[in-house]
Amino acid sequence: MIDLNELDDDQRVAATAPRGPVCILAGAGTGKTRTITYRIAHLINQGFVSPNRVLAVTFTSRAAGEMRHRLGLMGVGGVQARTFHAAARRQLSYFWPQVAGSLPWRLVDNKFPLVGRAARGVGVESTTENVRDLLGEIEWAKATLITPDQYPARIENTDRTPPVPAEKVAEVYRRYEAAKTTEEGMLLDFDDLLLHVAAALENAPGVADEFREQYRTFVVDEYQDVTPLQQRVLDAWLGDRDDLTVVGDANQTIYSFTGATPAFLLDFPRTYENATVVKLQRDYRSTPQVTALANTVIGRATGRVAGTRLELQGMRPDGPVPTFNAYDDEPTEAREVAGQILTLLDRGVPASEIAVLYRINAQSQAFEQALADAGIIYQVRGGEGFFKRAEIRQALSELVRVAQRTDLPDDPVAVTRAALAPFGLTPTEPEGAQARERWQSLAALVDLIEELIRATPDLDLTGVLRALRQRADSKHPPTMEGVTLASLHAAKGLEWDAVFLVGLVENTLPISHAIKAGNHQIEEERRLFYVGITRAREHLHLSWSLARQEGGRKSRTRSRFLDGIVAELEIEKVPARTVRPKRCRVCGGELATPAEKVVGRHEDCPSGADGEVFETLRAWRAEAAREAGVPAYIVFSDATLMALAETLPASRAELLDVPGVGPVKVERYGAQLLAVLSAFR
Repeated sequence: MIDLNELDDDQRVAATAPRGPVCILAGAGTGKTRTITYRIAHLINQGFVSPNRVLAVTFTSRAAGEMRHRLGLMGVGGVQARTFHAAARRQLSYFWPQVAGSLPWRLVDNKFPLVGRAARGVGVESTTENVRDLLGEIEWAKATLITPDQYPARIENTDRTPPVPAEKVAEVYRRYEAAKTTEEGMLLDFDDLLLHVAAALENAPGVADEFREQYRTFVVDEYQDVTPLQQRVLDAWLGDRDDLTVVGDANQTIYSFTGATPAFLLDFPRTYENATVVKLQRDYRSTPQVTALANTVIGRATGRVAGTRLELQGMRPDGPVPTFNAYDDEPTEAREVAGQILTLLDRGVPASEIAVLYRINAQSQAFEQALADAGIIYQVRGGEGFFKRAEIRQALSELVRVAQRTDLPDDPVAVTRAALAPFGLTPTEPEGAQARERWQSLAALVDLIEELIRATPDLDLTGVLRALRQRADSKHPPTMEGVTLASLHAAKGLEWDAVFLVGLVENTLPISHAIKAGNHQIEEERRLFYVGITRAREHLHLSWSLARQEGGRKSRTRSRFLDGIVAELEIEKVPARTVRPKRCRVCGGELATPAEKVVGRHEDCPSGADGEVFETLRAWRAEAAREAGVPAYIVFSDATLMALAETLPASRAELLDVPGVGPVKVERYGAQLLAVLSAFR
């Protein structure tokens, strides 16, 4: 049996609501997954439905797996918890012979060649970015139930800007669809799975009767992200029934560019006049200080979504007040954030519980560099590190080729701009989403080159490339947990003890193309900011910089979303930290990787440490980690242990001189460490 007393009052109302339409408006951190799993378990335990008659739909496989796991812990098995597409694929595989006979079908494993061929057929260059943008338009059109013939007229009534003229997009779309019918059978993409399932249930009474006999109760998570196509499938699943529970938060609608719309969530009480509507507003994730800021930001929202605003109530104990900082330039902002992260690490906050969040992937470059210079391990989530991106690798390869010429001008920046123009570095930012992201990365590379030349004015292109290689090496993170770098979109559904929201300037948040599009997209950018704020459990730091480069013109203005929240004059301009290159204590050369900077020597320079010391320290660390119930790297990294083995500190003061050993760790482990090391001095 489940214990409903483990739920708060509102969660209990939602979990025990009668069978029928239930709408749970669940704010960030309010326990929505817990609530809907309890609801499913309650319906089953009370005999209202059998486990194998329940279909729970989520938007990610991870969320579906978490739901199955939680139900399993509650002793409830047999519930189907799947994504929309996984459920549709399973159903279509079963019903296909009844609706299509022996006609074979298979899932398209790569849509790029089909779209690329269609693009070339209508005179559109089939670059990777063009194909991705066209594919994005086709997927949006299918998700919003728009046919190729309807596309040109319908796109005029949206705030979307097609990557090529609308008639050409429509023709590419038309040719793509035609190319999926072959002599060997039909090719289906993921959207086709949904379309065919809906059509089968709508047009084949036998199929509909069999399906609806099997599934009686439906649960949909993240309902604010449903597309018209997904809603069509859900309607087909239900038929004339109303045993449906949906959960969502219109304030977290951040995927409208894919066709998602909160309209179905907002209209639920009108669609089902007998619906039970419950608001979950007790936030168990964040402190009152974090939720107060989140409420203030979203409280300024306009438009229909704002009409169902939820007021989060922070249920955790009081924590630190969110901080706001303006910096002269982006590199200074990045260095200061790295310094604040070092402080948190010294206070015992695990690196895996710290995140740096930004609006666009191109912003990661400065923060990757600053973290690497500080010897902080990091990982990039939802995207590759800056120097691993395809467009950056391609750009560097081209610059290597150009550097071999003997007739180059003296200005490496001008040479770079000219060399990268054919690769997408246009004078102004392009319209297409993929082309825009590529442009942003290439522009960030040019900014980095300008920064290198300001530091060393006599650098030629070959010297620039050598410096870039050193940066790439120093920013290669080890494959272990560390501080997370992620875009705001990639952070959705995640949470950390400490969050740094960086780069909060106009034309970045809100993004420039949203400002051009108008209020609808600007409000989505506000919701994206709100999502970023609500990722933080306790520590929240917000920052922006007035110039992109050191010494650059301070022409940036902070995000409009901070207006009325923090006054300009209240911001203390923090002076830049001076970061000197760390040198190898053996050969004197500059150190590159974070691990080398912690140890204090190059990896291939002689260690001088007794292997027995290092192994003894590792054994001590394993025991300390076991007693604390944490992974070993949380106690000390291997690099820090090697630094301890090589320097053999004899006092607390000397311990503090070792990178990776801060006051908190000296307090916690200092006496034990000194005792272990004393045997080897």
